[in-house]
Amino acid sequence: MWQRIVETKVAVYSFDELSESQQILVEEAKKQVSNAYAPYSGFHVGAAVELANGEVFGGNNQENSAYPSGLCAERVAMFYANAQFPKVAVKSLAIAAYTNDDFLKLPVTPCGACRQVLLESETRFESDIEVILYGTDEVYVLNNVRQLLPLCFEKSSLQQ
Repeated sequence: MWQRIVETKVAVYSFDELSESQQILVEEAKKQVSNAYAPYSGFHVGAAVELANGEVFGGNNQENSAYPSGLCAERVAMFYANAQFPKVAVKSLAIAAYTNDDFLKLPVTPCGACRQVLLESETRFESDIEVILYGTDEVYVLNNVRQLLPLCFEKSSLQQ
């Protein structure tokens, strides 16, 4: 037997250290929390997707009393962007979460289902998606979705 070590390195920034384009995307994600429908959890999440053509799309979580019927902000934004521009790669994604009258101090990360959807988009276009996770005290920046899902299941997994 042997062991494989799987690590994820995350760059940690303050908001002010982000590039101008990253800050703009984070601000759009923060704006999106106000449109979230979260009457059950009170946990409002906003996401913003920037496509390779410069178009930006926002999304927010949409809850349902039958919990599995709701949809996370990341998937709303991704599916909306892909529906409008199905042949354009996603360049960046920013996520922000708001609860108890404030944004979270530390970033929220995507759920497993969202990670899988993000990975599919990255694989589909053979292009890394920068992931920016906003918190008031720290902002995490990942170079690609694989850093969120290092032991992933993808198209090539079906071909082995």
